[in-house]
Amino acid sequence: MATKLTMLGIESSCDETGAAVVRGGGGDWDDIGGGPSGDRPFMCDGPGEILSNIVIGQDALHAAFGGVVPEIAARAHVEKLDFAVTAALEEAGVNLADLDGIAVTAGPGLIGGVMSGVMCAKGIAAVTGLPLLGVNHLAGHALTPRLTDGLSFPYLMLLVSGGHCQFLAVQGPDAFTRIGGTIDDAPGEAFDKTAKLLGLGYPGGPAVEREAKQGDPGRFVLPRPLLDRAGCDMSFSGLKTAIRRQLEAVTVDGAITAQDRRDLCAGFQAAVADVLVEKSRRAVLAFRDLTGDPGHVRFAVAGGVAANRMLGNALSEMAAAHDSGLIRPPLRLCTDNAAMIAWAGIERFAAGTVDDLSLAARPRWPLDRAAAPMLGSGKKGAKA
Repeated sequence: MATKLTMLGIESSCDETGAAVVRGGGGDWDDIGGGPSGDRPFMCDGPGEILSNIVIGQDALHAAFGGVVPEIAARAHVEKLDFAVTAALEEAGVNLADLDGIAVTAGPGLIGGVMSGVMCAKGIAAVTGLPLLGVNHLAGHALTPRLTDGLSFPYLMLLVSGGHCQFLAVQGPDAFTRIGGTIDDAPGEAFDKTAKLLGLGYPGGPAVEREAKQGDPGRFVLPRPLLDRAGCDMSFSGLKTAIRRQLEAVTVDGAITAQDRRDLCAGFQAAVADVLVEKSRRAVLAFRDLTGDPGHVRFAVAGGVAANRMLGNALSEMAAAHDSGLIRPPLRLCTDNAAMIAWAGIERFAAGTVDDLSLAARPRWPLDRAAAPMLGSGKKGAKA
């Protein structure tokens, strides 16, 4: 009998409080031995069905600070998680008894927020007896193309978000090989810091993109870091520094013109796109070498920065030129959300992996645990 799993997902790793109910899976329990309690894993096929996806943002709480304040974010999660879960269940038209499990982001992220979500999920699991599944937030992003498009393994993923940027060969629900990544700031961080320098407020990505539409990307000479170095690693901190220097050069009496701001945004956005496109081209070649398959590459991009239209169009052109198909999830699933966590929970459950109430929140949790830590990962170890 074909079986579908219904999973509640909870997300609270940064400044989005999310809860979602997703149904998915596929395959046949009897044919393959019965899922987590059987001898072999239950087959999990996408796409999944998103029954609800509640996201409560915190932009207004952090706008005055130009970035996310961890303590404020954690308190907001505590206040909103119960509401988000209740709303997700009501919108999906299901009760707790209809669920097969509770999936929750267990890291990486701001530890206060992650702990809030984990404790909420533990409470539900303890009361209901439902299986608990701790999900790597990055895996949620990386597996989103399977939720939305039913993408089969293996595929190449560019995960480009506020705090992370890396190329991954996704070979299974918990099998990730890092091909390259940023050695310092992620693009999302660079967007936010550039927006702050230019007085555009928070969040920075959409603000910079709006200004860039009316700007001249060629007016200011900005670096394309690490394009002169082989491989797929990236750097964006130097680009942020270059923006500061150009800003100082055009500032008169403590102010710049509206056109100066637009041109700086356009130049910055173009530089980020050039770096990501060239490194993506190299990643496609590296992926072919890794898999031993010279043919068509399934290339997916996810994370908040993937919502940038210019970047998406540039990546699409690169993919088409190199016999690759680009998959971009819908905007609402590029940014942090609980639907991706619920789906990753379904994938873990189907593979026979569940957690217990000893599940711990983790501020750092690399997807490729065999890879050496990236430069700039900090004293506490690799974040991604």
